[in-house]
Amino acid sequence: MPFPESVARKHVHTRAIDYRGFERDDGMWDIEAHMTDTKTYAFKNNWRGEVKVGEPLHEMLLRVTIDDEFVIREVVAVTDNSPFQMCPSITPNYSSIIGIKMGPGWRKAIRMKVGGVRGCTHLTELLFPMATVAMQTIWPLLRHRKKQPDSKVTKSKSRPVVLDTCHAWSTDSPIVKENAPDYYTGED
Repeated sequence: MPFPESVARKHVHTRAIDYRGFERDDGMWDIEAHMTDTKTYAFKNNWRGEVKVGEPLHEMLLRVTIDDEFVIREVVAVTDNSPFQMCPSITPNYSSIIGIKMGPGWRKAIRMKVGGVRGCTHLTELLFPMATVAMQTIWPLLRHRKKQPDSKVTKSKSRPVVLDTCHAWSTDSPIVKENAPDYYTGED
């Protein structure tokens, strides 16, 4: 469904963010993010000179490698375009998140390591949705493999972390009744 019609307006800024999940040959998983900020007008930048129409003011890339338990094993942070010369120098700090597990407390753990002056606002913001991108990358594939006749993937008996994270996954919802019946708390 499209937005309702707006008043007359002029497009001036675009932030584009792309997330991708990859299964690696070594059994690990890569979650990548790419963010750009562009303007519909040229403007002067004290470090770069003129930034042309459509040329990224910000362009950041982030790759987080995780294991099957969602623990970060490797991080690569890149700043290709920025408004200040010093911006790319913060990227090595992102290795400080190695060892953090994506799950409950994820955002707080990220803020503790690379929040504020310990990181780049844009790179740090890219980290937050990576947990859900990782879940969307890994869980459906593992679920599909469990259904294969020759599957060596074991069925987990632990409480799914997605429970009570939104209204659809409320433990009393029909979604939980269908997909995680052992944890359903609604009426039958």
